[in-house]
Order: sequence, then structure tokens, then C-alpha cells
Amino acid sequence: MLDLRFVRERVDLVKEALQNRRGDPGIMDRFEELDLARRSLIREIEERKAERNRANDQISERKKQKISAEDLINAVKEVSAWIKAAEPRLNEVEAAESDLLKAIPNIPDASVPIGDESANLEIRRWGEMAQFDFEPKNHWDLGETLGLIDFPRAVKISGSRFAVLTGLGAALNRAIINFMVELHTREHGYTEIWPPSLINSQSLYATGQLPKFAEESFKLENRDLWLSPTAEVPLTNLLRDETLAVEDLPISYTAYTPCFRAEAGAAGRDTRGLIRMHQFDKVELVKFTKPEDSLATLEDLTSHAEEVLRRLGLPYRVVLLSTGDMGFSSAKTYDLEVWLPGPGVYREISSCSCFTDFQARRAGIRFKRSQGAKAELCHTLNGSGLAVGRTLAAILENYQRSDGSVAIPAALRPYLGGREVISRP
Repeated sequence: MLDLRFVRERVDLVKEALQNRRGDPGIMDRFEELDLARRSLIREIEERKAERNRANDQISERKKQKISAEDLINAVKEVSAWIKAAEPRLNEVEAAESDLLKAIPNIPDASVPIGDESANLEIRRWGEMAQFDFEPKNHWDLGETLGLIDFPRAVKISGSRFAVLTGLGAALNRAIINFMVELHTREHGYTEIWPPSLINSQSLYATGQLPKFAEESFKLENRDLWLSPTAEVPLTNLLRDETLAVEDLPISYTAYTPCFRAEAGAAGRDTRGLIRMHQFDKVELVKFTKPEDSLATLEDLTSHAEEVLRRLGLPYRVVLLSTGDMGFSSAKTYDLEVWLPGPGVYREISSCSCFTDFQARRAGIRFKRSQGAKAELCHTLNGSGLAVGRTLAAILENYQRSDGSVAIPAALRPYLGGREVISRP
């Protein structure tokens, strides 16, 4: 959430940012109307209260002089009734203004390209695309042929957009998770967390999923609990309403969690395979920093996610998202897109974002530079390190061989008892 004073004082800048993000600049017109009404009501209520106080002083003085004050008493009753009626109206206006404030996305960093998805900027590529002397298969065909993935039984159990991993498929999935978590904790300095997967509304609000993206999440009936859409939510909320010492920063958390998304509006997209699921596994990276360090920290966090792909030998590219393609809370986002030989496309496997103080303001996450200093808002960042199912899909497609088998990347073999190849059962 943006600072209320900032929005009031920089209306034109916020309007421009909304337009660049393909939002509705009219939000700011409504905001200005409500803010003017709020200030007018406050001013009038304060004037009426001052008028009532003066009248009460006059009433006291008349009583001391034993002079009738009936006219003043009646006037005070009228003013009090007006104030009593006006205060609920003020509350309504303030609530409406607050709701509008919550609907305004973060201000993009100056380095972010302006435009829609077509304005996204490729920053770099890594890795050589495998050259096959046969037509490469999609991961879902490979997974079913090798007995790694069972989609029909998943549909029987849960419906579409679910998968059952069996045998070496389950083992490979677990190996990917262990490899990622150990890399981030042992070499990148993250603290591993095992958070709950059921989270409350306040946690979703703090990171920006609510109220805007309620339809993307699954909610328990008659309970204030939701299935976590990403570990970003519980990891960020670990420090909600806390004030840290400057020497505590930066703080780096990582967690493997199952994630749950309704994928509303995704009909017809990636309907086959592991790319777009209602339930999927992810290793998440979350950082808390000082404001002046956050953009440099975004580069570090992105490099940590990239290192997973490098160690697995998976070709990828890094794309800087445009203003119209970024997430609601983000000020700057890099997408990592892995190469999938089956369909012959790059596909997002990680999104690394700097949120500046947007999440921290909602979550109340602050720090002090010294004892007795004024508390400041932290900056928060997060990224996938990586999406596990998409990593599994990329391995199957990039490491497939002409006989239908799949080689196991060297980095994962220690987690699979030294196994080098997955062959037909």
C-alpha cells in the first residue's frame, strides 16, 4: 500500500503510474473527491466542536452569574446532534478512501520499461539449447511413458489441473526440492522455514493478495483461513508488526511449501502438463532490507534463483517486466524463463520482485537505525527459487534421449542414490 500523504501530494505521479500499469487513472479522481470531502467534514466537525466548547464556557459563566442559558443549551444540543450525525458520514468517507488506496498498485521503479507485455525487455540468456536428432517430446508425454506422472488418476481424485507423481517421478520431485533448499541455505545464506499452509486474511492482505486477488485463492468455508498461494505470504508475515534493529538486516528466508491457486481466468492456457496447476510445489526466497539496499538486493536474489538453473544445466533467459506486466505490489520484477524444447518456448519458472515499502506498510514491518531513532519501513523482496513442477518439466524435456529415457542432471544424482538415467519401466 502506498503512503497516504504521498498519494495526496503526488496525485499526478500516481495517475501517470496507474496509466503506465494499465490501471484506471479515474481511481485518483475518485480519491481526490473523497479526500476533499473528508477534509471538509473534518474541518466542519472541528469547527462545530469548537463552537460547542465556546457555548459550554458561556453556559458555565451564565450559571455562575445565575443568568438563564436556555438558548445556549438548546444550541449545544443542536450542534451535538449535528456532530453525532456527521461522524458516521466521516467514517464512511474515510473507509471509502482507504479502500481506494488499497486498490492503487505500487509505483514502478524508473528503470522499468513502460508499456504492456510487448515492452518486456530481455536482459540476458544463459545456456545452450540442446540439439536433438529426433523430435523432442513434451514433458507430459515423457512423464506418462516413463511412469513418472499419472494425470488420469489425479483427475479421478481431484479433477483437472492436478497431477500424481509416482515412483521416480515423486523421488525426482523431492530431489529437486532438497537440492534447491540446500543450495539456498548452505551457499546463499538463507534461513530455512517450515511455515503453515493455512493462513488468515490479514496475512494475505499484508502481501497484497487481498482484497484484489481473492478469486485466485482457495478459502475454507466458515473459517478465516485460506490455502497459501505462495510461501511469500507466510514468510513475509513472520515479521508482521515487528520493529527490527538495523543490524538484523538483511534477513533472508527460504521455504519449500505446497502452493494452491484457483487459476481464475486461466481457461485454455497450459491445460496439459505441470505448468499451470491448482496445487504445485515451490521453493521461495524472501528478503527484508534497508530501503537503500533493496534494488541491489533484487539483483542478488535473482542471481540466487538463476544459480539453480545453471547448476541443473537448464537454458534460460532473464526478462525485465514492463509497467503493464508487473504484479500489483511490485516496483520492479525480473522473470526467469526456462527453455522447454517440447513446445519450443521459454516459460516462466521464477519471478523475482522488489516491493519497496509497499508490503511493509501493510504488514507494519519496520526497523530502527539506532536506539531511540524513528522507526522506518523495511523493503521486502521475494522470488521463486524455483517452481518445482516447472523445473521437473524442464528437466524431462531438456534431458530426454532418443531411446525415450531421460538423463538425470549431475547436481541431482546425490539425492537419488547416484542414479544417472530414468528409463522406461
